Amino acid sequence: MGLIRNGTDSLSLDLVTTEEGKIGVIARSPFALLGTERINYSLSEAIPAGFTEGWSLLNDQFKAFGQMFRGKIKAKDSLGGFGSIASMYGNQWIWERFWRMTAILSLILAFMNLLPIPALDGGHVMFLLYEMATGRKPSDKFMEYATMIGFILVLGLVLYANGLDFLRAFF
Repeated sequence: MGLIRNGTDSLSLDLVTTEEGKIGVIARSPFALLGTERINYSLSEAIPAGFTEGWSLLNDQFKAFGQMFRGKIKAKDSLGGFGSIASMYGNQWIWERFWRMTAILSLILAFMNLLPIPALDGGHVMFLLYEMATGRKPSDKFMEYATMIGFILVLGLVLYANGLDFLRAFF
């Protein structure tokens, strides 16, 4: 067998194959090449480690949102609906992955819930801050319309995310 190295060197090699026709070369993941280590925590060690991991994940979410607003990340590439969520769990049942993904999704949903969109908790906080700053409560009619608009925004986002999943699956 011959090969060219660096565009100029030509090299000839004799290869020995197995009965299946394999030459003994296999692709490896970066984790296999770099090595991974499993750390088992006691309950008293797991709580601060989980807090640190969760805080790191939320920090990454803040950075990703900042990059989306600056146009460095396309929202459609980062958004996914129910199909994307299901595929994140994988097609093998592994308890550790299940609980890890459940924790990640819970943190992401908590972060999304705090966005200043009416109908979400972040929207209510926004109106409470307005009330604290002005000393006046927004009218009930305004709150009703704002909540409906927020609900339509959230529903639109859910439909858009699931529509992206549909397009990715079939096109």
